[in-house]
Amino acid sequence: MTEDEARRSIGARRNPKSAEAILEAAESVLMEEGHRGFSIEAVARRARAGKPTIYRWWPSKAALLLDVYQRQKRDVVYPDTGSVEEDIVRFLKRLLSHWRDTPSGSIFRSIIAEAQSDEKAAEALAGYARDRRVQTGGMIARAQRRGEVGSEVDPLVVADLISAYAWSHLLTGRLDETDEAVRAAARVMLCGIVKTGSQSSAETLP
Repeated sequence: MTEDEARRSIGARRNPKSAEAILEAAESVLMEEGHRGFSIEAVARRARAGKPTIYRWWPSKAALLLDVYQRQKRDVVYPDTGSVEEDIVRFLKRLLSHWRDTPSGSIFRSIIAEAQSDEKAAEALAGYARDRRVQTGGMIARAQRRGEVGSEVDPLVVADLISAYAWSHLLTGRLDETDEAVRAAARVMLCGIVKTGSQSSAETLP
């Protein structure tokens, strides 16, 4: 079998070699042309692939961009230090610095912006966010199994808080938070904001 045959589409299922070639081409186009110059046509030319093949595997430009984004984000992992606070702090610090120091932050901002006016982009982003929500919630579920977090806590709610903190910092250009600020935010997520004993005090009010 020739290399071209090996890279040929095999129906709706992705051919790994073809998919990798397309992703590499997409990453190169994005790095050279930026988001404004990024298009399925440009990727198809660079990868020597047909547009129908790309659209069969990635139904929108945003879906392809999300896969490129995830390729660049491979080093951002969910730590397992044995402390839920430390896990959250390390994850957030790594994510913010990755967005700040690599093109990934700009890519993700572009996807979020596109999702506001493009239905397919919104669907791609929603699917990505659902997957990440489950993975982030896994840190909290793991802490529950250790007995560090109460069983009444919904890990997905905490995942939403973590994502909200990260996304708001990305979208408002606040990626230079100090270690102390990130840790303080993590403690609020874990401990809340109500002062101990305030509930009993509130019960005495008329």
